[in-house]
Amino acid sequence: GSSLEPEEHSMEPPAMPEEEMPLTTASSPVGCQLFGYVGIEAVLDQMKIKTMKMGFEFNIMVVGQSGLGKSTMVNTLFKSKVSRKASQPGQEERIPKTVQLQSVTHVIEERGVKMKLTVTDTPGFGDQINNENCWDPIIKYINEQYERYLREEILITRKRNIPDTRVHGCVYFVPPTGHWLRPLDLEFMRRLSKIVNVVPVIAKADTLTLEERAEFKQRIQEDLKTHAISVYPQEDFDQDPDDRALNDRIREKIPFAVVGADQEHQVNGKRVLGRKTKWGIIEVENPAHCEFPLLRDLLIRSHLQDLKDITHNVHYESYRVRRLNESNRP
Repeated sequence: GSSLEPEEHSMEPPAMPEEEMPLTTASSPVGCQLFGYVGIEAVLDQMKIKTMKMGFEFNIMVVGQSGLGKSTMVNTLFKSKVSRKASQPGQEERIPKTVQLQSVTHVIEERGVKMKLTVTDTPGFGDQINNENCWDPIIKYINEQYERYLREEILITRKRNIPDTRVHGCVYFVPPTGHWLRPLDLEFMRRLSKIVNVVPVIAKADTLTLEERAEFKQRIQEDLKTHAISVYPQEDFDQDPDDRALNDRIREKIPFAVVGADQEHQVNGKRVLGRKTKWGIIEVENPAHCEFPLLRDLLIRSHLQDLKDITHNVHYESYRVRRLNESNRP
């Protein structure tokens, strides 16, 4: 039984019986050794169930000249008509050829996982004779989404789940010229890489031979390195050695030479997405034909959460610091 009388405590630690062993041992670098099953791993199941109920948000922007297959590429990525919002069933909305950003939001569900996808198209980018400051509407739109999130975040009574409209990834379509990057391409990626994750791709790569494609890709890599343009995945944000090794292999392939198609064809008894030509069918999802599978794996299967984390922790954080500093100035 316990006594209410105060006990005298000795300054020396009590002797430990020989048969009892401490939980922390020298052979256990992790810390504690568990003598039985506790159930800590059930936390992963709890997080999975909660996240599936809430769903995901992913916002992607496609930038490039008209006719490079931006809308087709987005439809190929998600295997559905997500680049246009139809005003009538069976029809697609015609977007004017002006630098006026158009955003379309869809809710995609696959095996019980819901994702709110927002696709922002930039029709008419670089189509004018005078393309001076044609990137201003795009920069303004990206900063407006940061500002909208910041206003919701600094409210005294803010929402439990703040709607996220920030652009998580920007896919820039390079024309398949086979030469160097144009000054417009360099200037755009130099400006945009500071505020958003930019992923360059070579559009309509089936118009280039294999030798032209390899040489064009090498020239683009040299241009990006010469002008100190950091595209996604950035080397500065690699923390884990395994992530660095994976991202190094991805950086060797950038820019991806992609081909988009939204029509299926019969090949060897299978229905595949591809482009039909006189000499055969270019299979979009075949790594031997193009690098579209690498782009899809980067954006969706392996780095989707990393795109969102870098957007929040790096690009949005730098914008938030700048805006708060401006508001605190006398």
